[in-house]
Amino acid sequence: MTNNWETIIGLEVHAQLSTESKIFCGCSTRFGDEPNSNTCPVCLGLPGALPVLNWRAVELGARAALALGLHIQERSIFARKNYFYPDLPKGYQISQYDRPFSANGILEIMTAERDEAGHARDWRPLTVRITRLHLEEDAGKNVHEGLPDVDRFSYVDLNRAGTPLAEIVTEPDFRSSWEAYDYVNHVRRALQWVGASEADMEKGNLRCEANVSVRQRGETAFGTKVELKNLNSVRFMQRAIEFEVERHIKTLESGGRLTQETRLWDERAGETRVMRSKEEAHDYRYFPEPDLPPLVVTNEFIDKVSKSLPELPDARRKRFSEQYGLSFADASQLTAERTLADYYESAVEASGGNARATANWIRSELLRELENAGLTAEKSPIPAVELGALVRMIGEGKISGKQGKDVLVEMFATGKSAGAIVEERGLVQVSDTGEIDRIIDEIIAANPNQLGQYRSGKEALFGFFVGQIMKASKGKANPKIVNERLKEKLIPPQ
Repeated sequence: MTNNWETIIGLEVHAQLSTESKIFCGCSTRFGDEPNSNTCPVCLGLPGALPVLNWRAVELGARAALALGLHIQERSIFARKNYFYPDLPKGYQISQYDRPFSANGILEIMTAERDEAGHARDWRPLTVRITRLHLEEDAGKNVHEGLPDVDRFSYVDLNRAGTPLAEIVTEPDFRSSWEAYDYVNHVRRALQWVGASEADMEKGNLRCEANVSVRQRGETAFGTKVELKNLNSVRFMQRAIEFEVERHIKTLESGGRLTQETRLWDERAGETRVMRSKEEAHDYRYFPEPDLPPLVVTNEFIDKVSKSLPELPDARRKRFSEQYGLSFADASQLTAERTLADYYESAVEASGGNARATANWIRSELLRELENAGLTAEKSPIPAVELGALVRMIGEGKISGKQGKDVLVEMFATGKSAGAIVEERGLVQVSDTGEIDRIIDEIIAANPNQLGQYRSGKEALFGFFVGQIMKASKGKANPKIVNERLKEKLIPPQ
């Protein structure tokens, strides 16, 4: 393959809004209930049942739109999108078409290329045009078991039918699979941050689709597009795009012809496979939903939602870098989740303002314990104020950093405070220079041969003396003071 090809990617993200009930009826949106238990005549599409808009879905849709830089339109229209699937009881989906809820967004994200192991390098800004975010209802879920043509059974669970979705559509602004990866992660974090969606891909409440094509560099016309459907993992999406780009280029360079189609990603096989041909765009026969009036929102409503939003993740990352002197990587990690960012700021305050040390302890020690336990910062057994207290004790020289690691592990396991553990284990460091001088003098006097060798140039013996002093003090002597006083006392007398 050559480098004469340019990749063109557009994305669609479908996010389930975090309402307790469905968008047009009162059925629960709870995940994991018995199949088909959360249904009613409205979401089953029975004759005579009429939809009623759930206003909470509008509020959460507005939070999502504003978090992604979209303009909310004062008047939008619901439409019937006509197509038949087994999991769509009405034979049409209530969505929005030519008058969407919000449109024309400009979003700046940070993106980076990765090596084969997925490690990022050379972060840079990327501007993404978001065409629209519109509101719609979800379809149900098909469940298949058995082998094709051999005892094949298919089931339909309609619990998901009617759950509220925000569909977020971009322009074809991505030129690599990693740009698409970073964008979806940005959207996922933003939706979680403002409480619009759980955006949990394992539960199916965030799904993405990618439209992928390639063209010769310098060309302006788009190549033949393939739609990658039902991608339920950001990493799977990235791999599927990589596979498709390579397949497109190989096909074209060998003189083959691409077909416009919809494909699915097979993670086990590490390849995409055809789902259906899509030579022509579907004619969904959109028309305004006759049972729902136009959705009208006021400027006052938009202002109220805007003022209720928290500080957004990118703004908070930038503030962490400026206010706390953190690197881009550190600030990005600490703002990966809103609860973690909140935890960090509370811990910094409790530490007495030791922002960098607090960041280091959270990143290197606490996050490891949380990951091993499968917990988030919000569920941490160590409250933020106690983590800050631990950092403060280390900064003040009451305990050493090495002791601090042991204390943190015990805090995580028992829920006890740092102060209580330090007191119980008698870990408070000796920082009294008089007491430390006494111990140093005793060790020097007890080791005249090592003293002579050190003063003759064998400087490695410095570590020997430090070890003996720490042993004599049962590990309680302040290492910093020990090093300072020992250097002075090891200087040969004039």
